[in-house]
Amino acid sequence: MANKALAKRQKLSFRVEPSQRPLKPRNPVAVPAKQRAAGQHGKTRSANRQEKKRELTRLLLQRIEES
Repeated sequence: MANKALAKRQKLSFRVEPSQRPLKPRNPVAVPAKQRAAGQHGKTRSANRQEKKRELTRLLLQRIEES
């Protein structure tokens, strides 16, 4: 009977301080990937083409609105 109150509330859990966390990473593949720090990837040819097409359309619409 004494345990009834705890069953309805959230059970007590122990928190681990950041200084006490284990040194082992959760994902071992993430460590070399972070060390590489590749940066941004280059755009594909199709992405560049689509961007230029949108830019051209935008310029044409501006010219039409001006005249």
